[in-house]
Amino acid sequence: MSVATGGVPASTPARRSAARSGGRRLLLAVVGLVVVAQPGAAGPPPISFAEIVERVAPSVVNIATTKAVRRGETPDFPFPEPPPGSPFEDFFREFFDRNQPPDQAPQRQSSLGSGFVVDESGYVVTNNHVIAEADEIQVVFGDESTYDAELIGRDQKTDLALLKIEGDKPFPAVTFADSDSVRVGDWIIAIGNPFGLGSTVTAGIVSARSRDIRAGPYDDFLQVDAPINRGNSGGPSFNLDGEVIGINTAIFSPSGGNVGIGFAIPANLALPVIESLKADGRVKRGWLGVRIQTVTDEIAESLGLDDAEGALVASVTPGGPAETAEIEAGDVVLEFDGKAIDRMRGLPRIVAETPIGKAVEVEIWRRGERRAVEVTLGELPEEEELAALTESEADTPSSADIEALGLSVASLNEELRTRFELGPDAKGVVIVDVREGSSGSEESLRPGDVIVEVGQEEVNSPPEVSAKVNQARQDEKKSVLLLIDRQGDLRFVALRLPGTE
Repeated sequence: MSVATGGVPASTPARRSAARSGGRRLLLAVVGLVVVAQPGAAGPPPISFAEIVERVAPSVVNIATTKAVRRGETPDFPFPEPPPGSPFEDFFREFFDRNQPPDQAPQRQSSLGSGFVVDESGYVVTNNHVIAEADEIQVVFGDESTYDAELIGRDQKTDLALLKIEGDKPFPAVTFADSDSVRVGDWIIAIGNPFGLGSTVTAGIVSARSRDIRAGPYDDFLQVDAPINRGNSGGPSFNLDGEVIGINTAIFSPSGGNVGIGFAIPANLALPVIESLKADGRVKRGWLGVRIQTVTDEIAESLGLDDAEGALVASVTPGGPAETAEIEAGDVVLEFDGKAIDRMRGLPRIVAETPIGKAVEVEIWRRGERRAVEVTLGELPEEEELAALTESEADTPSSADIEALGLSVASLNEELRTRFELGPDAKGVVIVDVREGSSGSEESLRPGDVIVEVGQEEVNSPPEVSAKVNQARQDEKKSVLLLIDRQGDLRFVALRLPGTE
């Protein structure tokens, strides 16, 4: 599955190419999706959606962008792009270079998308991929009035962007609704600009909620079946009160056209992003300072949890809010600020939506019991600011075979650090061999992995590993939980003990 970003080139060949391209693809679309939730209705569909369309359509706009393609750059092809480094790549580049104007002025490439006005003063929302890399952005209303737009800010993690236009009178604007009220089966209306044809209206229903399409860390999409196509991203989703429910962002398609599977960003996820962009030109998010992973059935059993729920803390960022609150690796976050964490991927979104500086109560599971800690959230730093601190460790040579797990382990020393390319911050006990068919091999452990903890307790020598595994067997546990460090990437692994079902 591949992801195609950006708007649809305005040229007719580009549109034909998009329709011809095959293979299963998740396509970032460009149009306004209008989700119509019919509160409490169980009867037939409305006789007509005309009144709704007439009321909200003036706020839905087309986004036209242009960018310069300079000599030596390969523009977006109206046919499949040749493989990098192939003779065809050189051929096409020479072809386009030969057709450059004599003064070598850059060519202009156009794309089309959708958006909507959220403030009478001229703030317009669209998808980030609609305006990505654009040199010029224009907003076009249904009456053909056109305005040059200024980019206020963008957020790649949610694929949202905020524009600003200026006019001599108020613009028609819409407001946001509580998207949590949308139900599967509610009617939807889509208004947008598919394939650059102009304003187009289609209808369908909400097919599913809380879809994770791996587009970003905060995925929580509404899935819809209204016929939408390339050229539809960035537009709004409305309920029958004319309030925005969601923002259309992507379609799933094997052909490049509509197959009845589209995705919209819920209003409750989009609104804080838009407000932050309006206030600061960037998005400020809450930060807990942990790396997390899924709680599997095996991990839940090894921790004494009745159900595989919550988010398992794999590591804690030094100096972060979680460390200050004494949250530890191996804790399972079950509730955050009164909200249950049923699945691991729900925690990042809830944390990001929580105000910076707010003191929140976090319910965790630690060593067989439920505890409550208070955390004051910080602001999510930039990626480069998240470097971890290092710690020193003792050098105690020894080795052991952990037959129950099919592992051979040894204490860290300079020879092993060199052999497995382990950094000076690595600490624990290194795996030097994994027997085929063992529980260790079934969980994809490999030589060079470092065991940091066994049963949520630190280990620094092979005898400690052996003792803790033997203790788990004596306690008749079905599995034992290891914290593994693989080249700085920490994760928990529950290994099944022999003789258990």
